[in-house]
Formats: sequence, structure tokens, C-alpha cells
Amino acid sequence: MGAAKGADGGSGDPSAPVEELSYTEASRELDAIVDFFEQREVDVDVLVARLERATALIDELDRRLRQTRAQVEELVPRLDKLADESGGDSETGGGDGSDDE
Repeated sequence: MGAAKGADGGSGDPSAPVEELSYTEASRELDAIVDFFEQREVDVDVLVARLERATALIDELDRRLRQTRAQVEELVPRLDKLADESGGDSETGGGDGSDDE
């Protein structure tokens, strides 16, 4: 169905190193592996290979999420500081209750 489509196309190649896949490609490939397991009986050799690939995909997706979270946590205070320095015209500022009226 929809998930299998991503596993077949372009650089979403199951033989590609997980680090080279986009987040979306890796997520779609992981979905395709889950669908594969849900839809048929699996040979033991295939099971091990797919589980190893799924584990690598999960580890890579988790690493990217943690990295993105760290970047966001670093950028938000910088954006808040810039907003404060520009006069705090935005109503969506820090919400600290300080008004310059």
C-alpha cells in the first residue's frame, strides 16, 4: 500500500546505508518492513535481515530526532532573545507577562 511505495523508489533503496536516506525515506522503509511482517509468514533468514535493517532504521531515526530536538532547544532561546531585542512587538513572545505600555 502507501508505505511500500516509498521503499521501492529512488534512494529509498533497502540496500542504501540508512545514513544516506532522508528521514521520510527511512520512515517509509521502516513502515514497509512492518507491513511485510504483518502480511505474510517470514522465512527465518529473511526475518533476521529485515529485523537488522529495521533496527538500523530505528536507531538512525531516533538519532535524527534527538539531534533536531537539540537544535530546536538551542534556537528557541536565541529567537526569544532576538524578539526581545527588536522591541517585543510580537504577541507570541515569551509570555512572561512584561508589557511596555
